Amino acid sequence: MTPGIGHNGGPPLEEDDDPAGGRLFLWKRAHKRAWKTPPREIALSRLKRAEELGMTYKEYTLEILERGKYL
Repeated sequence: MTPGIGHNGGPPLEEDDDPAGGRLFLWKRAHKRAWKTPPREIALSRLKRAEELGMTYKEYTLEILERGKYL
């Protein structure tokens, strides 16, 4: 059965054999972009603030990425 006029050809409603499919690829790409090393000045300011709060740089950056707020 062919889709009607105006059908956008979206994904089928049935589950694929590989449930992760392209989502895994997209997630890995987004993860890599999020954890990309920022410019030196930003990294140093984050490191300084993390040390003031008693956190590691990675923990502090994770808080920024998860909540979108600077502590």
